[in-house]
Amino acid sequence: MAGAQPEAATPEATGFEDLSDSEFLDFLELGDIEELGNQPGSSVRSPKKQVNSEGPKKRKREADVPTPMERFHLKCLWVTDLATQSWCEQQMVYGKELPGFQSSEKAAVLDTGASIHLARELELHDLVSIQTSSKEDSWAVKLLNILSMVPILQSGGTIREFPVFGEVEGVFLVGVIDELHYTSKGQLELAELKTRRRPMMPLEAQKEKDRFQVSLYKYIFDAMVRGQVTSASLVCHMKLSPEVLLGPEVRNHARQGGFTVKSFGDLLEISFLSLTLSDLPVIDALKIEYSHQETGTVLGTEMVVFEEKQVKDKLQHILGTGQDSGKPGSGLKEAWKCRTCDYAEICQWRKMVG
Repeated sequence: MAGAQPEAATPEATGFEDLSDSEFLDFLELGDIEELGNQPGSSVRSPKKQVNSEGPKKRKREADVPTPMERFHLKCLWVTDLATQSWCEQQMVYGKELPGFQSSEKAAVLDTGASIHLARELELHDLVSIQTSSKEDSWAVKLLNILSMVPILQSGGTIREFPVFGEVEGVFLVGVIDELHYTSKGQLELAELKTRRRPMMPLEAQKEKDRFQVSLYKYIFDAMVRGQVTSASLVCHMKLSPEVLLGPEVRNHARQGGFTVKSFGDLLEISFLSLTLSDLPVIDALKIEYSHQETGTVLGTEMVVFEEKQVKDKLQHILGTGQDSGKPGSGLKEAWKCRTCDYAEICQWRKMVG
């Protein structure tokens, strides 16, 4: 898992109690996705289509207002970015503008959630620290993690913290699937753990945000195993250079895993070939488990029905309108969300709607 040094930037909150604990681990380790690869160290897990060269699609807007991608010069978005925007568009923007603007209480809750996920991850594999010196090195570590997990899934095992990425609606998305395992019926199931500060289930709006998040994970993972995600897309969106030589520790770890590579392009070819030839199934079932942080008590489980059209419609709405709609915020009927938002006191939308 790339990038072991914590950074000031944190994952955008999606409501005070509803955490994206799994991706938060990667936020701590990778730092800002725009700086991917500029960290002094990385860690890897050891087991116990053609792309538009112009980047994200330009969409017609009523006013000449830049999208968040354009405004913040983002190469990609986290899945949690979109989940955040489905919760409240303005909160996602403030999260990019003011990455350090977070209450100490919320930071503590996020840290606890991340610690719980790390402990779960260490149940299945160890973390090995690897020195990285470029963004190609950091992406190489992510690819090596994928290469180490594919055989485990093929043999019917369980994996945690599986990196996913791909182009959706012209935007490059990255994320981390909490857990993948097979059910007693042989179905590949995605299990997402959400930890809660208080011992109660979330409200419906929060559940809806979480359903959208795991649906996006399935959308991207399925595209990866179907061969619909291309190395050209990754290279183009993330501005990577296949000819860059990998660092000595990265090459050494690849060799320990049975791969002799010199350049990032070498590993890129092996990784995408491995995914294409793996015969891994698409995800059959989506499950969200809510757990109390303090006691570990399971508060409830939600089985999510994947509806591709609804996911696409929501994606198109968020990516095609977003801040361009001229109506930022969560909507008058959901203004209650502001009570748990770090940006409530400075939010112009909240002041506007009174």
